[in-house]
Amino acid sequence: MVREPRGRCVRPEEARAWEALVAAARRTVADGLVVGTSGNVSVRVGDTVLVTPSGVPYDRLTPDDVTGVDPDGRQVLGALVPTSELPMHLAVYRHTDARAVVHTHAVHATAVSTLVPELPLVHYMAAALGGPVRVAPYATYGTDELAENMLRALDGRTGCLLRNHGTITYGSSLDQAYDRTAQLDWMCRLWLTAASVPGLTPSLLTEGQVAEVAERLRGYGQRS
Repeated sequence: MVREPRGRCVRPEEARAWEALVAAARRTVADGLVVGTSGNVSVRVGDTVLVTPSGVPYDRLTPDDVTGVDPDGRQVLGALVPTSELPMHLAVYRHTDARAVVHTHAVHATAVSTLVPELPLVHYMAAALGGPVRVAPYATYGTDELAENMLRALDGRTGCLLRNHGTITYGSSLDQAYDRTAQLDWMCRLWLTAASVPGLTPSLLTEGQVAEVAERLRGYGQRS
């Protein structure tokens, strides 16, 4: 069956953003952060949100598969159905200055989401996500309830865990959103590893120590 495209033609900047989005989505698979078609990625270009489509393996996506919606979720680009997690992505864009969002089912992060209400402060890089990483209460995937739970957990943060589900992070670019996801899963793996040593308990940082790192991170990296 031939799918009929919906909406308008793809603009050059959207075509470039789609290419970057597909590359980021494929990277989540290559790096073991998702399995199959789990997880999803989006990027905002003007008033259009480009998103991975529902149930399509990322290695099958082509430039002709551009999938986009407006801020209210109405499809304006493409013929493929957008990800079922669209409510979460749109909620992030409505309530933050995000330009990109990455959602995964990363195994270490998902494991932690089943154990604690907040990732213990086992490493100072929690500061890169705004502080202690919270766990959003469980709700069925793709629902407004999950999006609302996520927003509460994201308050003052750029990433959170979703109980019995996975992770979501955002950033000013796809690279930044992706890096935050990878960092979050790494911290979860670190805590799980340290906490698994019999008879010993991991030492944890204080919120004050993490806040101090946050100040230092503001001047981190190369300056133009």
